[in-house]
Amino acid sequence: MKKLLLLFLILFSFQNAFSQIYDPVSFKTAVKELDSNTYELSITTQIEKNWHIYSQKVPANGPMPTSFKFEKSKNYTVKGGVTEPNGHEVDDPVFNMRIKFFETKAIFTQIIERKTNEAFKINATIEFMVCNDQSCLPPTEREFVFEIPKGNLKEETKVIVETKTTNSDTIATVATDTVKENTIKPEIKKAVVTVKNVPAPEEQNIWSVFLLSFLGGLAALLTPCVFPMIPMTVSFFTKQSKTRAAGIRNALLYGWFIIIIYVALGTLVTTLFGADALNALATNVVFNLIFFLLLVVFAVSFLGAFEIVLPSSWLTKVDNNSQKSGVIGIFFMALALAIVSFSCTGPIVGTLLVQSASQGGLAPIIGMFGFSLAIALPFTLFAAFPGWMNSLPKSGGWLNSVKVVLGFLELALAFKFLSNADLVLQLHLLEREVFLAIWIAIFLVLALYLFGKIQLSHDSPVTHLSVGRLSLGIAVLAFVVYLIPGLWGAPLQYISGFPPAKQYSESPNGFGNTAVSNDAKELLPEGAESGPNGITTFHDYETGLTYAKKVNKPVMIDFTGYACVNCRKMEERVWPDPQVLSQLKNDVVVISLYVDDKRPLAENEQIVSKITGKKLKYTGQKWSEFQILKYKTNAQPYYVLTDHNGESLNQPTAYNPDIQFYTNWLKEGVGNFKKLK
Repeated sequence: MKKLLLLFLILFSFQNAFSQIYDPVSFKTAVKELDSNTYELSITTQIEKNWHIYSQKVPANGPMPTSFKFEKSKNYTVKGGVTEPNGHEVDDPVFNMRIKFFETKAIFTQIIERKTNEAFKINATIEFMVCNDQSCLPPTEREFVFEIPKGNLKEETKVIVETKTTNSDTIATVATDTVKENTIKPEIKKAVVTVKNVPAPEEQNIWSVFLLSFLGGLAALLTPCVFPMIPMTVSFFTKQSKTRAAGIRNALLYGWFIIIIYVALGTLVTTLFGADALNALATNVVFNLIFFLLLVVFAVSFLGAFEIVLPSSWLTKVDNNSQKSGVIGIFFMALALAIVSFSCTGPIVGTLLVQSASQGGLAPIIGMFGFSLAIALPFTLFAAFPGWMNSLPKSGGWLNSVKVVLGFLELALAFKFLSNADLVLQLHLLEREVFLAIWIAIFLVLALYLFGKIQLSHDSPVTHLSVGRLSLGIAVLAFVVYLIPGLWGAPLQYISGFPPAKQYSESPNGFGNTAVSNDAKELLPEGAESGPNGITTFHDYETGLTYAKKVNKPVMIDFTGYACVNCRKMEERVWPDPQVLSQLKNDVVVISLYVDDKRPLAENEQIVSKITGKKLKYTGQKWSEFQILKYKTNAQPYYVLTDHNGESLNQPTAYNPDIQFYTNWLKEGVGNFKKLK
């Protein structure tokens, strides 16, 4: 039962891990000497598949064009403007106009002429917007530093500047090759320049998908459908192969075919649904209800009510082909493993595909690679080192216990999807207290099961508790104790984003206060509500703007969603900070616009969308249209500080759990508003 320690919280991490900010553009800079006084500065953009950035010239009322700024200096002058590649000119479906944009890769160049022989730096900024066929990400700025070496007319100098981006800084590594007269070997000089506060591409998402999928594969290994297959399959390869080397080679092929089969499944999901289609359905009610039911079926299967199996005729055909010799036979043996073990691996694979497909892009392929790698490794390693099999625990009742634990985890995760549907419809059927009560019940029963107090029909009698089973039982029980204060309003930051927000509860103002007092209601402005952390919040833009003019405060527009996990994280982890909370309560007027609000619009408000050409029927569609047209993005959360004319006071920001950054961002916007007085 020590193996059970690998399973705890594997499935709970998925919704959390797949909600990160996406950045599909990376940059590389270079400096090339044209002659002793003239240099070419280049910025190369690498753009992920299905995304694009726009030309420097864009029609009016279109997306934000790509633009460049080079800091003025007496050390150099720019010659002409920035040169861009040919690109593609198409009818853009998002902005409904003909626009030139760039895909995959684009190189922008600027010619400069030096005015001094001394070495100097050139500070440059690129501002751009990245979009795909469905949506756009927030406008972004990146800063770069080009280093021009010391000038010398008697030297030929070629300078190459390469940048790499980290989580907080952009590091520019400069390698200067100076070839002097009458010398053979170049003299190499190096310098490192750090440009602060430049955002980096997010690679964490894809690594999270891989890691969690790999852990899911390890969990699948410990099920009764897969674990007993390890010694059987390895023994087959070692006995049937004439030499040990041949046995290892065949086992390697077997492992590769396992990976190929599951990666093909991930590729199929990506091809059928597209890179971002399921991501757009994340707040769709039907989508969430379907996957709630699907995960409940998976959970009930793991708990032993029935087995999910593929048609027996499939296995018969595959098994017949596996008798063939050579590579083809090994491939069908791997396919047979996938079919035979489907009753155990199917629910795990299904859950992985649901979560990774919601992430979009190549996540389903990466997820299936991580899962299959964990499955394939033992077969290959034990074939190479057969003696290791002596250390494997014997098959027994503990394998069924693994399935049961996974069943409880699947059941708990299922209610997150049901909660999403309830939040979007605002039915208040699964409020915070009810959700937490369900989770407490699920994990309490799981704890009792691990302690041997509850047994299911397929379980072997528990005569004693192993250290692993006891440890996991204690961990689950501790988690239950942690959840209980949430019924009375505790924040529960470790699982923020999973349960509904505190204000979506029977007692939003604390246990025993089922309603806001009459005095408190009188203190709220007309049209306002008590939002997260007691912040006065408007849900209508015009109403909030009118109040902001009355009290002479800037507006903070909070584009959010009822089913937005990262929105809840910001509200539960960043907004409660004393400095942030003070500014949100006293210095700005908060207008929270829910883009998944399903309240019907009045007939006179149901206008035709300028984006889709269809009539807007719901309040959330109105706010989503407003966000895309005004700010050219559909990301949530998305925060904008504006004056009373709707003009931005500073650069809008999206999800960023850095409290100090958010504090400084608020201070900057409020300070700029005061300067306008």
